[in-house]
Amino acid sequence: MTLYYTLVFVLLMAEMAMFGLLILPLPYSMKRGLFTFISENPVVAKIQYWMKITFVFILILFIDSVNRVYRVQVELALASDGGKNGPAAVMGHERLEVQARKFYSQRNMYLCGFTLFLSLILNRTYVMIIDIMHLEDRVRAAEVTSSTKSKGKGKEGAPASEKDAAEVQRLRAELEAKDRDIETLKKQADGLSREYDALCEKYGETQKVEPKKVK
Repeated sequence: MTLYYTLVFVLLMAEMAMFGLLILPLPYSMKRGLFTFISENPVVAKIQYWMKITFVFILILFIDSVNRVYRVQVELALASDGGKNGPAAVMGHERLEVQARKFYSQRNMYLCGFTLFLSLILNRTYVMIIDIMHLEDRVRAAEVTSSTKSKGKGKEGAPASEKDAAEVQRLRAELEAKDRDIETLKKQADGLSREYDALCEKYGETQKVEPKKVK
């Protein structure tokens, strides 16, 4: 791979490690400290700014790789029609070279596409975890308020206590929905990782066979 595609691969590995860290079942106090550091640290904010610019360049590489895949597909189709509708048919090692270029173009397209898609999953997971932490804070505050009011006596305390209990139930339902969304994102990321591993295995097999056929 060229240098910039190697950097894209390194970024993909970093995204996978970050996603694993986000979904790691850490204690609440540790998780809160980690996300508070990420959301408030100015250095992290600068890194996020430059990462957005980096993803713009990766998007450009992705568009370019899609264009290359299309052009190689057209070239391979012209080579496969026996020269009836285009130039003379490409034979032997030249055809293998076209097929190798097709695979490299597809590899670059998948690499950039996976990196962009995982960045969206990573950002969505981060936002959802922040929302869950805010909901947990509200649930705890509502539970404290409800338990405090339930200890009091009098007619005015009962409606307030029922209202707080209903608020706690609503917040718990929102937490469960957020948890289900995170599980869905986790499954999507796992599927993405499996697809990329399969592509890497296919690439490794091609690397073993290609030197014997292509000069």
